[in-house]
Amino acid sequence: MSKVVRWVWFPFDVTARFMMRNGKRIAVTVAGLVLLAAGLAMIVLPGPGVLVIIAGLAVLATEYVWAQRMLNYTKEKAEQAKNKVLRRNGQAAPPADDPEVGPQG
Repeated sequence: MSKVVRWVWFPFDVTARFMMRNGKRIAVTVAGLVLLAAGLAMIVLPGPGVLVIIAGLAVLATEYVWAQRMLNYTKEKAEQAKNKVLRRNGQAAPPADDPEVGPQG
């Protein structure tokens, strides 16, 4: 291969190598962002927007710490909302299990 052809082919080779090494991360990022965008669109359009946003965060949390933190924050707020609704209806809210510890026994 001549030096000119090799020099022109070099960026494609580097890009292909990068995509092969980071294929899973790229796929997770694309899938998570698509789910987040669809969830945001479903906030104004008919559909389960909040659930799709949570699903998108769950997919992104497999690769990114910031998404895992947002997912944990969302879970805490959902638990607080559930407890508030149960208290309003006159039912006592059951104690929440710590998801980090798991079942005892």
